[in-house]
Amino acid sequence: MSSLSLYSVQAVLILDNKGDRIHAKYYQSPHVAEDARKGLMQNVKRQKEFEKRLFQKTHKQDSEIMVFEDRLVFYREYLDVTLCLIGSMDENEIVLQQAFTAFKDSLDLILNSGIDKRNIQEHYDMVLLAIDETVDNGIILETDPATIASRVTKPPTNEPQMSLDLDKGLLGAWGFAKSKLQERLQQGM
Repeated sequence: MSSLSLYSVQAVLILDNKGDRIHAKYYQSPHVAEDARKGLMQNVKRQKEFEKRLFQKTHKQDSEIMVFEDRLVFYREYLDVTLCLIGSMDENEIVLQQAFTAFKDSLDLILNSGIDKRNIQEHYDMVLLAIDETVDNGIILETDPATIASRVTKPPTNEPQMSLDLDKGLLGAWGFAKSKLQERLQQGM
């Protein structure tokens, strides 16, 4: 059994229908020794080769989970795009499945007209925010798709909301003016 770690996700990939990358984000635990850092994190050329091999293996398959090159791969193929989440073989499959489900369901909520290449490219900023809200540096942060979608689509408000009630304001001003007028009339008499 390996030591427990919060760093459970190795990569989040979005590939097009030819296996080319639309977006790829690889994560590496900062506590891994230098000699163990080789592999996917080494260079972009190896990453793209890995993505091509992964696409060839997952293209037109019915399942959503597989073991590929000693890694757990969760994937979902849509019309012209494939979403992938990659984790270590030592990780809990259920936790990785929840993170992947949260990511793809949050994209369903964010992208109103469905998950496809054009829609992802048009809303690329929100897609990247959804990835960052789900996984940060390989650590799973959130597994609720509604929470992820709400954080991505709603800007934070720092200013308190002020509401003016005109009826109360006008009636209050009228009452104040009336009382001041009565005081002056009483002083003058």
